[in-house]
Amino acid sequence: MISTRGRYAIRVMIDLAQNDTGEYIPLKSIAERQEISKKYLEIIVKDMVVGGLIAAASGKGGGYKLIKKPDEYSVGEILEITEGPLSSVACLAGEKNVCPRREACLTLPMWTEFDGIVHDFFYGKKLTDLL
Repeated sequence: MISTRGRYAIRVMIDLAQNDTGEYIPLKSIAERQEISKKYLEIIVKDMVVGGLIAAASGKGGGYKLIKKPDEYSVGEILEITEGPLSSVACLAGEKNVCPRREACLTLPMWTEFDGIVHDFFYGKKLTDLL
């Protein structure tokens, strides 16, 4: 399930794209337009900066802006940076979660196929598709 963290991250990215003037956009403005707590957004945008989705500047004239053009962002990368792996089951969520029953699991191919569908859907959607 996609949490508010991932959904709000997408809304932040849309807001930055829609209000892009080349200048940094204050988080307060984004929070007001999106009707999301500024405190909660501070946590989310920190991960987005670390993940290389957006740039940040502090002080007067500071805020956030996109690093790339909107059509260069996929919804999948936004979600993975803010949510983590988009795996439907723990045994496919990464190398740390390898199931000891992997070789004998009759349901693993189904989960693998499902995860592929989800991955292709979200990575096939660009930020511009949402604008």
